[in-house]
Amino acid sequence: MASGKPVVILGVFVADTAYRAERQPRMGETILGNSFKLGPGGKGSNQAVAAGKLGAGVAFLTRLGVDAFADMAKRTWKDAGVKSAAIDTPDSYTGAAYIFVEEGSGNNAIIVSPGAAMLITPEDIEANADLIRGAGVFVTQLEQPIDAAMRALEIARGAGVTTILNPAPAAKLPDRIYTLCDYLTPNETETEELTGLKVSSVDEARSAAGKLLEKGVGTVIVTLGDKGALLHTKDRSEHISAISAGPVVETTGAGDAFNGGLAAALSRGVEPLEAVRFACAVAGISVTRPGTAPSMPTLQEVEALLAKR
Repeated sequence: MASGKPVVILGVFVADTAYRAERQPRMGETILGNSFKLGPGGKGSNQAVAAGKLGAGVAFLTRLGVDAFADMAKRTWKDAGVKSAAIDTPDSYTGAAYIFVEEGSGNNAIIVSPGAAMLITPEDIEANADLIRGAGVFVTQLEQPIDAAMRALEIARGAGVTTILNPAPAAKLPDRIYTLCDYLTPNETETEELTGLKVSSVDEARSAAGKLLEKGVGTVIVTLGDKGALLHTKDRSEHISAISAGPVVETTGAGDAFNGGLAAALSRGVEPLEAVRFACAVAGISVTRPGTAPSMPTLQEVEALLAKR
């Protein structure tokens, strides 16, 4: 059920071109793949679809080209109940991503070309300031320009909107951005990039999360893959185990499923620890299915999985 105030997400849509093979080719080598699939992707778009399918009211802010991939984006959002706040950009192209999926493990390697979304400016954010101020939860990532993400977080924080920064892909961040984050949701690799500390266990994640709190973050949630997630604040530190829904088919989009689930739960007023547990269930279902946006579960599916535990 949608909350009174929507989730607003700033991010990127890209068309995912997904290739499955036994291994990646070496430089200069050509190998035969096992399958190919074209579908909707991009971290922000995936998170919007995840939250929308979970029943949250969602608006997605981005730039698109005027092309077939833009048509795919708009269909995807409509099907998930996501309101488009996309800015058409005819002098650029809608983004695309190369995704390699290792057949044996389901692990992936990705190259993203964001296209028009890299042209998002702080002026675009100002033009949509009322949309952001009207949100219950605001979410962004690092696939679009950082100055646009910063301005959006400033507007959201100034209006008392709950802010979530998913610092992906991994990058160095300006110090000020941490103080704008009610929630920071890095994975292990991103946590290492942000702190310089190795993260290969829950205890190491806890130490790194403490360093992020010192930078001004309200709550750090480190996603730990098959080890679940760590919720860390100045007053509590809780490890939430992963929630399995079956054999892993593909991990692409699992982090987006988690972040979309977290935003949807927080927008309904769910307490943070339970919101993280809910997000783990969303991610747990998503990895049992191929693709990104198509793998996102419904609220009924997530509630059914949690009811079994």
